[in-house]
Amino acid sequence: MNLAGKTVLVTGGTAGIGEQIALQLKVKGASVIVTGRSEAGLAKTRDAGFDAIAANLSSPNGAQAIVDALGGRAIDVLINNAGQGVDHDFRQGAPDIAAADDCIYANLNSPIRLIAALLDGLKARPEAAIVNVTSGLAIAPNTGSAVYCATKAGLRSYTMSLRAQLAGTKVHVIEALPPVVETQMTARLTGKKLSPQECARQIVEAIEHDRDEASVGQVKLLQAIYSVSPAFARRFMLKF
Repeated sequence: MNLAGKTVLVTGGTAGIGEQIALQLKVKGASVIVTGRSEAGLAKTRDAGFDAIAANLSSPNGAQAIVDALGGRAIDVLINNAGQGVDHDFRQGAPDIAAADDCIYANLNSPIRLIAALLDGLKARPEAAIVNVTSGLAIAPNTGSAVYCATKAGLRSYTMSLRAQLAGTKVHVIEALPPVVETQMTARLTGKKLSPQECARQIVEAIEHDRDEASVGQVKLLQAIYSVSPAFARRFMLKF
C-alpha cells in the first residue's frame, strides 16, 4: 500500500508505539487521526499537527466516541494500537477484577467494536487495511500477566478469522506482534526493550508491503521456536 494520501486512524496514538506510528505515517504523506485519553497527550498531539479524538477505550463508550467524532469521515487504514496491561497474579494476592475488565475491554472488545463500526466504510475505499496490534505474548503467554496475554491471544485469533472472512475484498488484515517495547506500560520491567521508533518502523513497513503479519524484533525468534516446538515455547515463556 502506498500510504501517501491515505487517511489513517491510530488508536492510542498520543504516546509510545502509537505516537511513533503516527509520526512515521505523517512522513509518508498520510493524513493521521489519533485517539487517546490523556488531555496532555491529546494537546501535545494536536500541537504537532494531528487530528486527535478523546476516547477511553477501556469502557463501552470509547469506540462509539471515536465513531461519533469521525462523523462519517472516510478512513483507509484502521490501526487498533491502544492497549493496557494489568497485574493478574494470584501468587501476589487477589487481583483487581475491575482493572481486569478494563484491560479486556481496551485490548479486545474495543478493537472488535471499531472494526464492526468502520468496516463498511473501509470496504468502500479503493484499498484499505486493518492493523491489529497484539503481542509476542499472543503466541505464548507469560505467568504474571494472565489477563493481558488472554486479550492479545483473543485478538490474534480474531484477526486470523477476520482475514479469512475478508479474503477477496479490498481490505487487507494485518497483525502486528511487538516484543517488550520501551513505553510507559513497560517502565517497571527490566531487561532488553525495543525502542518504540523501531517497533513502529517495522509495523509501517508491513503495511507498505501488504504483509499479513509484522513479527517485530525478538518475536521472530519466538515464532521460530514455536513452529518447532509449541510446548517448549510455552514452557520457556511461562518462566516469566
